[in-house]
Amino acid sequence: MIGLETERLIFRQWQNTDYQTLSRFYSVEENARYVGGVKTPEESWRLMATYVGHYELKGYSYLAVAEKESGVLIGTVGLWKSYSWPEPELGYWLLPDSQGKGYGVEAGLAVKEFALNILKLESLVSYIDPSNGPSKKLAQRLGAKYDSTIELLDFGDHEVYRYK
Repeated sequence: MIGLETERLIFRQWQNTDYQTLSRFYSVEENARYVGGVKTPEESWRLMATYVGHYELKGYSYLAVAEKESGVLIGTVGLWKSYSWPEPELGYWLLPDSQGKGYGVEAGLAVKEFALNILKLESLVSYIDPSNGPSKKLAQRLGAKYDSTIELLDFGDHEVYRYK
């Protein structure tokens, strides 16, 4: 996945220089409420390290996504499947300044293609908080359809959007 590109974006591993941006994103409730909640700077650091570690163990993860031209970090789009996660997930969040530019669709389609056609994953879903309308809309634009609602570990009820 590292090095995956779209017309405007590049997927790369997280770097020390991304920490401040990640920490600022997770310090704001409006940003973080659907992606694990507000985090302290230390928790943000550990989350970034977890993303890197997941990639080392699985060969994919939630990667840093940057604009090709400027190199500016726009957020994360990627895949997740930890030990207790029910199915592989296509997950995403974008920095507020990067929303509304079509980056989510562009990056999400690239990751979906990679997951289903390169990795040949047997299933792919997005787990979405029932009150997260924008995330559900993006999943649908990526071709997912509502499948069910599950209790997602200790994250509470989440709607399962399934990709074909």
